[in-house]
Amino acid sequence: MAERAQQIEVMQVPARSPGRSRALGYAVLAAGGLLAVLPLLWMLSWSLMTNVEVTVGRVLPAEVHWSNYLTAWDKANFSQFMWNSSRITAITVCGLLLFCIPAAYAFARMRFWGRNVLFAIMLATLMIPDIVTLIPNFLTVVWINRLSQSLFGPAGAWMNNWPSLTVPFMASAFTIFLLRQFFTQIPDELWDAARIDGAGHLRFMLRVVIPLSRPAIMTVVIFSFIGSWNALLWPLLVIQTDEWRPVAFGLTKFVQADAGDEFHLQMAASVVMIVPILLLYFIAQKQFT
Repeated sequence: MAERAQQIEVMQVPARSPGRSRALGYAVLAAGGLLAVLPLLWMLSWSLMTNVEVTVGRVLPAEVHWSNYLTAWDKANFSQFMWNSSRITAITVCGLLLFCIPAAYAFARMRFWGRNVLFAIMLATLMIPDIVTLIPNFLTVVWINRLSQSLFGPAGAWMNNWPSLTVPFMASAFTIFLLRQFFTQIPDELWDAARIDGAGHLRFMLRVVIPLSRPAIMTVVIFSFIGSWNALLWPLLVIQTDEWRPVAFGLTKFVQADAGDEFHLQMAASVVMIVPILLLYFIAQKQFT
């Protein structure tokens, strides 16, 4: 038996080279990054060309035309639309943080009757598509608009005004869930130390939890900013005047009507619209490093 065992050759599986695995991972990441950045580069290149160069399908401009951005800005009336979106986005983001941070803290750090049931119900709402709640939300805003105007007159109007664009988005189940998961990772010893110093839940949340949760909060700010800045369908339902119409509406109107077949100006207007999002993203990088 021993002699037979000696005759059996043990097959050794060659170990995978760490260098090859790392190189493959980098290649996959590079390919994914290229696919994500390529549309932006294409849009940027076209925005700096003449319309003739765009029509013939050039890849790079023969001469850079920075004036395309000024022309698109003036033709699309971006001054008004950018100001509208800036106000709408600022109010929405601030309201979202004001309501969602305390709610997430309550679910994470406080003990009260029905907490788990309420949290489960809130999570269940994440399964409902936004398009399903579009009409109910619209009817709710219409009803609140009538009630508010009956109580406060024209000053209480929601339709064609900022409340209809911001208040429905000041609460988010996903935001509460994300922040709650982050808050639960904060050590209980910090809460015990805060209680010894005489701090309550409010002071602990403001002085300890929020400063430690800046990466999660900045993530929420980015998502909320992008969603509010790019909003188009909901503003079309509740706004009928240019006084509060967002930049996404201005871009759509410019592309479909004002710009005609001036594709270089359409791309220039698109670049102008995404600049604030890119700036916020690069500024927020400091919170993740």
